[in-house]
Amino acid sequence: MKIMSATIEIGAPPLAVWAVLTDLSRYPEWNPLFREASGEITAGKRIRLRSVHPASGRLMTVKPRIAAAEPGLELRWASSMPGIISGEHTFALSPADGGTRLVQSESFRGLLVPFSAKTLARAEASFQALNEALKKRAEAS
Repeated sequence: MKIMSATIEIGAPPLAVWAVLTDLSRYPEWNPLFREASGEITAGKRIRLRSVHPASGRLMTVKPRIAAAEPGLELRWASSMPGIISGEHTFALSPADGGTRLVQSESFRGLLVPFSAKTLARAEASFQALNEALKKRAEAS
């Protein structure tokens, strides 16, 4: 298993950050990683994400299932190609110094993980870019 993460402090309360994070229709306005998104943020439901592949730069579509949706606390989704690779993406929010500490992470499992080091390193950099964009958007609200 490989775990990647990026952490940031945001000068807005957790529910304000949550509102930006879960407004999928507005992702094209600010989100550098998930360029398009649609669906319902409800546990058990699938959403549709168009993201930039970290190695090729091409857009790819993923349809993960929401594993957890706790307002102001956690958004988590999971997707997989059974037996080949699976991932669980998490946004964990917690109060910090009058604002929010956001930890974005993804855990990867499967046969392809050991062969994906460069791609995963680029993905980790894209997490930081997403965190910075989310911070800017939430603090401007």
